[in-house]
Amino acid sequence: MESLPYLAGASALAALVLAWFFFGSVAKASPGDDRMVFLMNEIQKGARAFLKKEYTWVSVFVIVLAIVLAFVIAPLAALTYILGAVLSAGAGYIGMTVATMANARTAEAAKHGPGQALPIAFRGGAVMGFSVAGLSLLGLAAVYLVFVTWMQVDDAFEIVTAFGLGASSIALFSRVGGGIYTKAADVGADLVGKVEAGIPEDDPRNPATIADNVGDNVGDVAGMGADLFESYTGSIIAPISLAAFALGITADGAADESVLNLLMFPFAIAFVGMIASIIGSFFVRGGDSTDSHALSKALHMGTNVAMGLTVVAAVGLSYWMFDDKPWGLAVAVVGGLIVGWALGKAAEIYTSDQFSTVKKIAKQSETGPATTVLSGISAGMVSVASSVILILVGVALAYWGGEQTLGFGEGPKSIPGGIYGIAMAAIGMLATTGAVVSVDAYGPISDNAGGIAEMAHLDPSVRKVTDALDSLGNTTAAIAKGFAVGSAALTALALFKSFQYAVVAAGGETLILDVGEVEVFIGLFIGAGLPFLFSALTIDAVGRAANKMIEEVRRQFREIPGLREGREGVAPDSARCVEISTEASLREMLVPGGLAVVVPLVVGFINVDALGGLLAGSLVTGFALAIFMANSGGAWDNAKKYIEAGHHGGKGSDPHKAAVVGDTVGDPFKDTSGPAMNILIKVMTIVALVFAGAFV
Repeated sequence: MESLPYLAGASALAALVLAWFFFGSVAKASPGDDRMVFLMNEIQKGARAFLKKEYTWVSVFVIVLAIVLAFVIAPLAALTYILGAVLSAGAGYIGMTVATMANARTAEAAKHGPGQALPIAFRGGAVMGFSVAGLSLLGLAAVYLVFVTWMQVDDAFEIVTAFGLGASSIALFSRVGGGIYTKAADVGADLVGKVEAGIPEDDPRNPATIADNVGDNVGDVAGMGADLFESYTGSIIAPISLAAFALGITADGAADESVLNLLMFPFAIAFVGMIASIIGSFFVRGGDSTDSHALSKALHMGTNVAMGLTVVAAVGLSYWMFDDKPWGLAVAVVGGLIVGWALGKAAEIYTSDQFSTVKKIAKQSETGPATTVLSGISAGMVSVASSVILILVGVALAYWGGEQTLGFGEGPKSIPGGIYGIAMAAIGMLATTGAVVSVDAYGPISDNAGGIAEMAHLDPSVRKVTDALDSLGNTTAAIAKGFAVGSAALTALALFKSFQYAVVAAGGETLILDVGEVEVFIGLFIGAGLPFLFSALTIDAVGRAANKMIEEVRRQFREIPGLREGREGVAPDSARCVEISTEASLREMLVPGGLAVVVPLVVGFINVDALGGLLAGSLVTGFALAIFMANSGGAWDNAKKYIEAGHHGGKGSDPHKAAVVGDTVGDPFKDTSGPAMNILIKVMTIVALVFAGAFV
């Protein structure tokens, strides 16, 4: 049983080897002609420059918080915190590097149809997927083995938990900073290019096009990778910390047979999920059709295989590791996996042009931008209801299953079986992270491929293939966000319970959320309002940055002779647009990013009961806002693409212009504020857990 962290670490190394294999496969593919290579290099250069600056800025925050951890918690906690941050940043950088290589190669392969283009885009995404899952699991296994198994240090589990806080810190700033960057460029490029100038998307005459393509990589690849790294890490830490704090386990008691299974089961599920994802990745095959249903089936084959294998393995592990009603925890894990899939499927129903919601929004575009925006908002709100029902089904199943196997947790030194079951459901939801992120990162690569096809003046048939791949990418992104926010809700609940136990262990009173207590009531409202404030700050940031981008694009069209007309030899100043997005996003990410760490610290040092209310309020409203914004944004985007495919007048028509407005409203929804919600929820919870002893 004690070998499971070693097996988990070995599977993580296997994932990194696979990532290297896919990297080689992508690198061997032809990047196309000189113009395509030039565009690829410009995008890569811009993305690298942004990440270098972003990580430089964020490193200051990381160092300050590491010093605080060293003095308030333990010096070794600062070490694992920095390790979590470095590995998260590394995964994002690796993913961005490969994505900016795969874009031109996907466009070149698209000349020969989707059968060759889809596998290259997927393998480019798979490098990101398996780097994220591999580095996260390898880091966690190493931290556990070093500090719990080998050194048996004091406060070992606080030190392990600090690794998750490091991952969360990078994820928050990467998501917010990258999201502001990409959407400022996207909104500026669309509103001036497509609406005002009447030129196609990704037209080489548009100065913001390169910045837009850079943004896809720093926001939707590096930012998303850091997001899922944090989600995956947090889901594994949650049941381990719950068991440790609930049972009062110290490092020297972690080998006790009665509690060992509780600590090892998360590693066991992560191990089989990783192996299943590796196997599933080889089942993705491209076909010859550009039909979105056929492409979706081909792309999701790997995820479906990985999920099927994980279900079988999870049931087997439950029976191997637990004697009394082992099927209970099997139900919890498998239920989490199925609910995660169902959340993704619900997102697909609301964001894919194969279903009525997107078609309805496209139809509403015939009467102008106002009705387009209204129909998209209502679609996002309706999607919240179905997602809430699904997550509650998952919570109820997991809670019941955990109680069947582990009991009710009565007494001061017994684990609440239901909450442990919920924590394991979160791992079930993210067990196939390698496969899920691979499919998600495929989207920005396909989007970039379309941009390069347009800017390099390739045959329109190439753009038709890349557009089909990109449309599917919008849906896969919404699916991954469903997994991320669903797991965030379950993980945050388990971490909150761990926080309650940590408060008692530090000498505080049992934390009971009684709304009749004024401190809890105040905290509840602070927590409920915080996601709205956070969203407002990030949306405003996109608006301000986009305003500068719009003015710059207008200036260049006005002042550079022949640019708008496309005169030969006249090129836009793309570097200035990249510079605007970079400066604005780095400056604007600081306040919302710092908010997530500072607010729970301030409230916690004032009153622990108020902090409990804050965490509860932010969990509920943050989950609902995340689903609403992700699905509204995805629906608007695909409604625009549905019209561009020839429906309701096609490109350049009034409905198309209205749909572009809807899409630009949805851009910060789905790629900036919405995705950052699940990180906000968990950052505040894990900050509360790590600093629980200091609060008391």
